[in-house]
Amino acid sequence: MRDPAEQQFRPSGRWGRGRRGGVPGAVAVAVAVGVLAAAAAVPPAAAAPSAARDHTVQQALNALVRSDGIPAALASVTDGKGHTRTYTAGVGDVSTGDEVPRDGQVRIGSNTKTFTAVVVLQLVAEGKVELDGHVDAYLPGLVHGDGIDGGRITVRQLLQHTSGLPNYTDHLSDDIRHYEPRELLDLALRHKADFEPGKDWKYSNTNYLVAGLLVQKVTGRPLPVEIDQRVIRRAGLRHTYFPVPGELRIRERHPKGYHRDSAGAPFVDATEWDPSWAWAAGQLVSTNSDLNRFHSELLRGHLVPKPQLDQMRTTVRAGHPFADGARYGLGLVSTPLSCSDGVYWGHGGSMTGYETRGGITEDGHAVNIAVTTQPGKTTQKHIEEIVDKALCSAARPAKGKGKAVL
Repeated sequence: MRDPAEQQFRPSGRWGRGRRGGVPGAVAVAVAVGVLAAAAAVPPAAAAPSAARDHTVQQALNALVRSDGIPAALASVTDGKGHTRTYTAGVGDVSTGDEVPRDGQVRIGSNTKTFTAVVVLQLVAEGKVELDGHVDAYLPGLVHGDGIDGGRITVRQLLQHTSGLPNYTDHLSDDIRHYEPRELLDLALRHKADFEPGKDWKYSNTNYLVAGLLVQKVTGRPLPVEIDQRVIRRAGLRHTYFPVPGELRIRERHPKGYHRDSAGAPFVDATEWDPSWAWAAGQLVSTNSDLNRFHSELLRGHLVPKPQLDQMRTTVRAGHPFADGARYGLGLVSTPLSCSDGVYWGHGGSMTGYETRGGITEDGHAVNIAVTTQPGKTTQKHIEEIVDKALCSAARPAKGKGKAVL
C-alpha cells in the first residue's frame, strides 16, 4: 500500500483492493510493450527556455516517460497570483501516437475525498452537522456490525480515518458493474472493525462512503449534486465533474489511461469503465489546473469558513501508506517540503488508469501532476519528488500552520 487513492482504485490489488480480474470496460485492448517503447520516444512538448522551473518540470516529465516507462505525464504549475503553466510528455494514445492534450481530464481518485470533506465542513458551519457528533445521530442504525457501533463513531473520525471501519474496497469482487453506496457499505459491515473508534489511524474508503451517505441524509439531495453546487461551481472549476450512473467515458479531451497486472506486462487500455464503486471516496474527474484552483480556493477560505478550515488542517500522524512525515487532517494531507520546515497541502488520488499527486503551499504556489497508469513505488517516489522540487523552486514556503493533535 502506498497512497490513499491507490488503495481504493486498483484492479490488481497492490493497495489491498484485490481485483485480480481484467481491466474495467468493454473496450480494453492489449498494448504491446514494443509499441509503448516507441510511444515513449516521441518528443514531448518543448520546455520554455527562459524559466529554470519550466525546464526542471519539463525535464522531469520527460524522465517519467523515457526512464520510468509512463505512457504520458501532465503537469500544471500555478504561482501565487493564479498564473498557470501546463506541461506534457509522452503520448495520449500509445497505439496511435496522438499527442497528450494539455491539461487533459483524468480520473482523480482519492482527491474526491477532499471535495466530500468540504461539503461536510460546510454543513458543520451551517449548524446542520456536528464534527464530534455521532454517526447514529444522522444515520440511525445504519453503521453497525462486529465491533462497529455508529453510536460511538464521530463525524470527525470518519473524515480523519480514525473510526476503525473496515475498508470495503479490500473485499470487492472482480465484477465490473454498477454499485450502489448502500451495497458497498453492507460489504464493509460484514467484516470486523479494525480497532475501537479513536484508538488508532488506518486509511479506509468506508469512512468517506459513510460521509457521503451522511451528506445525502442531512441535505436530502444526492451527493454529486451537493459537490457540484457547493464545491465545483463555487470554486469556479470548469473541467471537474462527478460521473452520472452508467457514464463510462471521460467527457472532454483526455489522455488514455492504462493498466498492467505487473511490471513488464503489456499495458491495457483502461480509460472507459464504471467508477461507481469509488463514489464519495474517489469518483471525480478533473484536470491538474482545476485541482490547483480547488486547493487555492480552499486554503484562501473561499469554500469553508476559517474555523472549519482550521479543523480540516488539524492533523494526526498518518503512518502507512503515507510518506514519512505526512499527516492527515479532515480530507487534507500535509506533506513536508525538502527545502524548508514548511509543508504543502493536498491529497493525491489513484484510479484505474490514472494517478495524480500535488498540492499547495501556504503562499499559494500549487503543483499537480497526473500520469496515465498507476506506477510502482520507485516511480511514485519520482512523481512526489517532482512535486516537491517544483514547489520548492517556486518560492520559499512559509511554515505549515496546521495543528498537530496526535
